[in-house]
Order: sequence, then structure tokens, then C-alpha cells
Amino acid sequence: MLSHERNFTRSELLAVMTARMLEDGKTIFVGVGLPMLAAALAQRLHAPNITIIFEGGVIAPEIKPGMLPLSTNEVRAARKAVMLPSIDDVFFYQQRGYIDYGILGAAQIDKYGNINTSVIGDYEKPRVRLPGSGGANDIASTCSRVIVSTFHEKRRFVERVDFITSPGYLHGGNTRREAGLIFGGPYKVVTDLAIMGFDEESKAMRVEAVYRGVRIEEVLENMGFRPIIPDEVGEIEPPTDEELKILRSIDPDRVMLR
Repeated sequence: MLSHERNFTRSELLAVMTARMLEDGKTIFVGVGLPMLAAALAQRLHAPNITIIFEGGVIAPEIKPGMLPLSTNEVRAARKAVMLPSIDDVFFYQQRGYIDYGILGAAQIDKYGNINTSVIGDYEKPRVRLPGSGGANDIASTCSRVIVSTFHEKRRFVERVDFITSPGYLHGGNTRREAGLIFGGPYKVVTDLAIMGFDEESKAMRVEAVYRGVRIEEVLENMGFRPIIPDEVGEIEPPTDEELKILRSIDPDRVMLR
């Protein structure tokens, strides 16, 4: 794991590293929880001109620190929004290619970036029944790039997900396009140990960088499959004091920073 000297939680690490992925001027489809924190942090740090979009039908709101909405359908989610269209309109914009990034979590994710948030075990008699898709399938299917933020645990990183709630690259290669999903797909997987991408040809998950103090063996020990390991793996600097200060000011009561 990361150095014992770290002064941040796993959730804070995920929020900061996801925020670093978001470029200024881009449009971000955001859900509650960590995605909202990451987008709000990016907006205050390095990307003041990103456009946040909420599933409930909100375009370009300003999230007020200390007053985080607990749902994308509540009034706090619409603070200073530019538009309040319908939910259908938001997804129509996405299907037309207007949304650059979607951020998703995962109960399970496999080597081709397929995500399960439906059931663990057999679908008819699952060991665990999860919340399901919500807008996640739409995000995974039609956002230009999808960032998956999740804890790096063996139970999450599986050879094949028990159920495909949100499609990644399906069976690898060209199978996503052959299924009719002609653009988009998983872009990065951000965890509390590493950042991973996907091989251009096979579409299999590929380790790109690990956090300072993390060994590649730790990454592999906490996965149920072996990702591609390039000859050179980068090293990522931990969250800065400024990043943590701003992040904690956004959620001072730790409503989402568990």
C-alpha cells in the first residue's frame, strides 16, 4: 500500500486522481458521490470552464462547498445552472456525442472494462443484489470517454463480471463496435493503487502508472486477472496539500468522503 506517511483517505485519493483526469473546457456527466467531488475539485483547481451535467436534467450548475446535493434530482444540484432540461434531453445530448467524460464506479470490473453493478453471483439467485444501472449503462455506452473510479480489491477486479450492467469493450478487440456501440468506451481506471488504461488493439486493461510507494506486485495481488504490464510503468505523485484542502472544503462534513 501507499506510504504510512500519507495524510489522506482512500476516498480522497480517488477523488483527487479522478479530478486530475478532467481537462478544462470539457463536458462531464456526473453522478452523486465521488464523481461529483472530483468534478467540483477539478473546477476549483485547474478546469474552471468544465461543464458539469447531472442526470436529473441539470446543465452547468455551481456546486456550493458544504452543501453537496445527495441526489441529482434535488434543488441544490441545480444551483446557478445554465439550463434545466428534461432527463430525456440530457441523454439525447449524450447520444449525439456532446458529452466528453462520464465517471462511474464498479462493484466488479473485468479486463475489458465491463462493469457490474447489478448482482454478485447467478442473476436468478444472486448472493448480493446491487442497485443496478440507473444512468450508468447510458454513460458507458455513449459518453466519449469513461473513467472508472474504484477501490483496488481482488473481489472487484475479476476475469469476467457476473453481469454486464455497463458495457466496456465486451470481449475485447472490435466486439464493442460490432455490437453497435460505435464510439466511446472505457478510458482510464483510477484506483487507490494505480491508474490503468486499455490496449489499443486487444482492448485489455493495461497498467500505466502506480502511486509513489506502491509496488507492481501489490497491484497484481489485488486483481483477479493479470493486466498488461508494459516495460515502463510510471509513478504518480500523491495528492498535494492544496488539492486536499480544497477537496475537504467542498465536503467539510464528510458526507461523501467516507
